[in-house]
Amino acid sequence: MARTDDDSWDITESVGATALGVAWARAQEASTSCPLFTDSYAQRFVDAAMARGWQLPPSHMVERIRAISNYAASRTKWFDDFFIAANAHGVVQAVILAAGLDARAWRLPWADDSVVFEIDHPKVLAFKAETLIDDRPAARYVPVPIDLRQDWPKALRDAGFDPQEPTAWIAEGLLPYLPTEGQDLLFERIHELSAPGSRIGVESFGAGFFDPEYLANREEQDRADVADWLMDHGWRVSSEEADALMLRYRRPPTADITPRTTFVEGVRG
Repeated sequence: MARTDDDSWDITESVGATALGVAWARAQEASTSCPLFTDSYAQRFVDAAMARGWQLPPSHMVERIRAISNYAASRTKWFDDFFIAANAHGVVQAVILAAGLDARAWRLPWADDSVVFEIDHPKVLAFKAETLIDDRPAARYVPVPIDLRQDWPKALRDAGFDPQEPTAWIAEGLLPYLPTEGQDLLFERIHELSAPGSRIGVESFGAGFFDPEYLANREEQDRADVADWLMDHGWRVSSEEADALMLRYRRPPTADITPRTTFVEGVRG
């Protein structure tokens, strides 16, 4: 699942295709009787990709995506609420790591002075810019086209990020693509860039999420627990298991299909 150091890909391939699959799943939420969120951009990304030759996943994959649609919707809602709450607490600088085809910079009710930095592969951000060329973001939008395996903190600063200001960070669907040492480095960099009052929202994957054979082949050490790592570095942490979150949103989890994840929120003191 983790990417190699020298791979490259287009929006319709590899991680780009994953982003499109997630966009397709978000687009399905509009047809539910009581949507948890509104994302009018998701279907546009799918349509633009299909015009380039992208096809929906095989039928068995589509059915699996539908089966975990309640999880996907709950996850999107949780991160939406995270940013809205951070804004309400006066945090107006936001960073979306591995943003994919997230459209929060366009669709959330940001405060007037908010700035949203999106970090992702240049081809993904270029595709997003092309698709939304006629749309105005709801916040000042700053794309940072760089792979997270490179020196993204420098690129972020060069784009105008202010490490002296509190920041709201999110890592949604990102951690499975990172090796253990990559996850550690990610949080070390976030911590170094975070002023007091900064907030972070993370979709944390339990040990059972990772296939033992996959881990053995990569010779990986056990991953640090995200909540523990943050607390050890002085962040105040709260967390909620996926099943509990879905019940709170009135989206019952599906046994044996819902990912065993925890949604972790941290505030730096």
